[in-house]
Amino acid sequence: MAKTTEKNIDIKVDYVTRVEGHGSIVANVKNGKIEKCEFHVVETPRLFEGMLRGRSIFEAQHITSRICGICSCGHSLASIAAAEDALGVVPTEQTIKLRKLLLDYEFLDSHVLHAFLLVAPDVLGVPSFVPLVKTHNQTVRQILRLKKAVNDCCDILVGRHIHPITAIVGGWTKLPRPKDLDAQIKIMEGMTAELEPLLKLAKTLKLPDFTRETEYVALVSDDAEYPLLSGDIGSTDGKRVSRKDYRKSTNEFVDPRSSAKFSKWNRESVFVGALARFNLNYDKLHPKAKAYAKEIGLKPVCHNPFMNTMAQVVEIIHCYHHALGILKDFRKNGLDYGQEITVGVNEKGAVPVRAGDGVGSVEVPRGILHHNYVTDENGMIKKANCIIPTNQNVNNIEHDFSKFLPEILHMKQDDIRLRLEMLVRAYDPCISCSAHYLDVTFVE
Repeated sequence: MAKTTEKNIDIKVDYVTRVEGHGSIVANVKNGKIEKCEFHVVETPRLFEGMLRGRSIFEAQHITSRICGICSCGHSLASIAAAEDALGVVPTEQTIKLRKLLLDYEFLDSHVLHAFLLVAPDVLGVPSFVPLVKTHNQTVRQILRLKKAVNDCCDILVGRHIHPITAIVGGWTKLPRPKDLDAQIKIMEGMTAELEPLLKLAKTLKLPDFTRETEYVALVSDDAEYPLLSGDIGSTDGKRVSRKDYRKSTNEFVDPRSSAKFSKWNRESVFVGALARFNLNYDKLHPKAKAYAKEIGLKPVCHNPFMNTMAQVVEIIHCYHHALGILKDFRKNGLDYGQEITVGVNEKGAVPVRAGDGVGSVEVPRGILHHNYVTDENGMIKKANCIIPTNQNVNNIEHDFSKFLPEILHMKQDDIRLRLEMLVRAYDPCISCSAHYLDVTFVE
């Protein structure tokens, strides 16, 4: 193998699977010197913000839930929160608890998919999860049964997981009955047989040892609960702003090399996602989630982006127990079915309409999500702004590449390619919910 100081590398990976969206990395390595290393997103704009203009604010959630098939519930909840903020609607405690339950389900579904079907194959030495059907057949079955179980719970709670129906501005059109709560509890309790072996498997995953200090950003709050649904925007640099000031924490800017906007706050880039939430809110995790983190040696503040996957596994444990706790509390104390919204939103006694400027900031599996709507006096949207987690991470991915690449130049070409792909996958990126993401090109 050539010495690093003499190395010229020419690698091109047209499509890296197990991520969503399209992008490219251009790196120029000549005589061991990296002359250029850039991360480009070349995704076609989705234009959802344009679609929202001129539509009723009560339609927004049904439109934005189509942005992502995995985070459909998260987009719906962020949209609802923005609408309620614009209209001056304060949801009830019961409504908030049900929304937290819905988020728990979404986190469970997404994290199980990413950690065990998208990331694990790299560590287990196979190109995709398909070969795992032969080598780890029982594991694949456990993963798929878990995902089905969570989807079944979502179906019961909100009508369907993809594009939820019953969670709307102001509350719920249909609240779960005792039999619905019993069904969800039974499903959740039955998940332990599938979950425990996967948690053991996760402990064996050997991820690359790489660190780059950066600014982690997530929701924070003064409450005792791990903040996913609401709170202020905080960072590991000690900054904290209201969700109304979300632009201060994102500072989006355009780079001609990418069709995705870049973000930064107090440093050159920011990191959002499971690791950011873990770093900022570790003390608020469920005790069993904290115990697991201790077992695998994960503690805040962790600066290894590859450990974002392990932070997701920790959140799987947290969300599982948090969801089960909500379900059992509702089963014990009951729900107020008088809160069901059974009349049209514009009818007397329903949600009032006014002009407003509302912001909804919600944590979704890939990080903090912001929706902002400006409405007229008839509740029609005049302006819309949606800032997706992956768009906030694009800038940080590029800075990670700039530091990571020199550290792996001594490796063989195929190993370099794999580790670059693994670094991108660690962020669990989601751009336009596409099947492919990365085009890596090293130019001599």
